[in-house]
Amino acid sequence: MYKIYSFLLLIMIANQSHANNIILGNLGSKIRGEVISTFRYPWSLSFLDNDHLLVATKPGKIWLLDSAGSKTEVKNIVSVEYAGQGGMGDVVPHPNYAKNKYVYFSYITSDDDGKTRYAVVDRAVLSDFNSPKFEKIERIWKQFPAITGKGHFSHKIAFGPKGSEHENKIFITSGDRQMQHPAQMWDTNFGKIVRLNDDGSVPQGNPFQNKGELAKTFWTIGHRNALGIAFDEKNNLWANEMGPKHGDEFNQIVPGSNYGWPLVSEGNHYNGAIIPSHDTRPEFAPPVLYWVPTLAPSGLAFYYGSEFKDWQGQALLGGLKGRSLVRLKFKDKKIVEEERFSWRVRVRDVEVQKSGLIWVIEDGSNARLIKFSSSK
Repeated sequence: MYKIYSFLLLIMIANQSHANNIILGNLGSKIRGEVISTFRYPWSLSFLDNDHLLVATKPGKIWLLDSAGSKTEVKNIVSVEYAGQGGMGDVVPHPNYAKNKYVYFSYITSDDDGKTRYAVVDRAVLSDFNSPKFEKIERIWKQFPAITGKGHFSHKIAFGPKGSEHENKIFITSGDRQMQHPAQMWDTNFGKIVRLNDDGSVPQGNPFQNKGELAKTFWTIGHRNALGIAFDEKNNLWANEMGPKHGDEFNQIVPGSNYGWPLVSEGNHYNGAIIPSHDTRPEFAPPVLYWVPTLAPSGLAFYYGSEFKDWQGQALLGGLKGRSLVRLKFKDKKIVEEERFSWRVRVRDVEVQKSGLIWVIEDGSNARLIKFSSSK
């Protein structure tokens, strides 16, 4: 098992302005960053096309930007329960957005004036870049049940690739809501990865057909707090998730698998209580990679493009506690290399533009959207 115990402090050259900055990775790669815009507590970003992207901010706003940084607030946004880890979450266009104009977004809501909360995914039509607003908003999914806690919602979204068996399917991460054992229960979707049709209906072929109606939506179980989910070029699904005290995981998501939380982990409880490791329970799927000490992994994307020619098929993810952009190189579905690019700021999300440029958004009250190109 590939363990990560430490990393070099990386170097940022130049200042915090809109000037270009060279960041040196701990394995020697160089990337050039350009600050495009800033946001208040952003949570996610996604490209609509090669020139326009959406940024969702936790307090409850979604912004439309062009690649030069000009931004407009999307109107007709739903109200969100903004507290703790909750608020506006992911924002992802349908793979056929150019034709159907659907955008999917997750957020936290309440039916009792904030006493209890749950995550949902809605979809809406976004058709006008000049005066953007959401229309025809409809509910696709909800987390069940509503509880009082304010953490571990997860609510990240990925669509199945075009031409694959998962075309027009949506995958949603649902955290354990800091309750742990519901991740192993069938009457709640806490601690699961869910697969639905793009209209919210339940597809045939989901693995848990004999565990009740709710379980028919489950793709995998035994998760803690998955904040990154993405497909690679071979249509394999991957997710990264927060461990307890250390033991963050990078998992290949195989339908019907149980990833063991809270019965096993490569970390331990915050109070010092020991959790058995995955190798003590072979019935649970072990992580392909885990981090000790913690990385606190966030958004996940796979790289394909001409800007970084040697990085084809490699994973890119953000590090919150690790304060870095992380690159993972694979060989036979095993991680053979990790490189970290750090400018000492928490990284919330990462996306790859069709042109091959890498876009990263920081975490915090004055977080920057940064475009990275190769440094030649």
